[in-house]
Amino acid sequence: MPIDIALISLATPIAEFPAIAREAETRGYRTAWVGEASGAEAIVLSTLIATHTQTLKVASGVIPVQTRTPIVYGQAAATLAHLAPGRFALGLGLSSEIIVGQWHGLPFTPSIQQMREAVQIIRMTAAGERVNFEGRFYRLKNFRLAMPAPSPAPRIYLAALGPRMCELAGEVADGVLFTWIPAAAVPASLRHVETGARRAGRSLADVDVAVYVRTCVTDEREPVREALARDITGYAIVNAYARFFAECGFAEEVEAVNSAWQAGDRAGAVKGISERVLDGLGAVGSADFCREHIGAFARPGATPVVLPFAPPGPAARGSLLRTFRAFP
Repeated sequence: MPIDIALISLATPIAEFPAIAREAETRGYRTAWVGEASGAEAIVLSTLIATHTQTLKVASGVIPVQTRTPIVYGQAAATLAHLAPGRFALGLGLSSEIIVGQWHGLPFTPSIQQMREAVQIIRMTAAGERVNFEGRFYRLKNFRLAMPAPSPAPRIYLAALGPRMCELAGEVADGVLFTWIPAAAVPASLRHVETGARRAGRSLADVDVAVYVRTCVTDEREPVREALARDITGYAIVNAYARFFAECGFAEEVEAVNSAWQAGDRAGAVKGISERVLDGLGAVGSADFCREHIGAFARPGATPVVLPFAPPGPAARGSLLRTFRAFP
């Protein structure tokens, strides 16, 4: 079973990432995914990993589509495709009002159309085409990349939660990245990806599918599961995730979490995350248990992405590395 690794939460200094990337390559991980929020910048980190490995693929997982222009993304993707031919994928997501609006001070509209336009412009840019574009979100004139277009072209992945983004990924992207999804809900999301792929004259087999699985190999399950419950709570109070969790069969828990949260009962909100939600959205336990659990995501046709996590504290780094070294 192919397994990817998320190198975004290992609590290590940036200077250690080349060695970690080389170890991931030696261990046989397929792809190293690097995200971006308020920590390391994803394009720089992708470049660091790509230039210190030979076969390991690298993907941004994911960068907000709104925080850079599509031209900049096209230039970055083309550059990395030259540095690591056939190994780089640009992963994009719609992000949130907090990240885009509050942190970056940019207009935020969670629009599928913006993603569609951005992907088209990025592909044109990386292909060395002259970019003239008139859309709802972008209006561009006469840009052309002043270096040879890379071959093969960089791949593009879309982070998808709901049906519309899944369909867009199937239609215009090379791959799709799922997150905070139970294994039982993956087939339904795949059907939406397939719908989009057929719209473009493609099949589901033409779209690579990856899924983040928050994983912790540990002998002390309960403290880690408590940390996972706190993380899930932070998403369950966000409308888009609340709807998605409810659609995945967790409506009762979503209602309990939000009722307690709105009443100011933060501890009560965390307690609203049930055992079945924890088992559905994370893998916590022995290496054998975690391997079996993430295998459930592979059976419908997705490549699990091990996202190591651990409760904060002095033991976090060792715990994260233990999980990293338990696979693939």
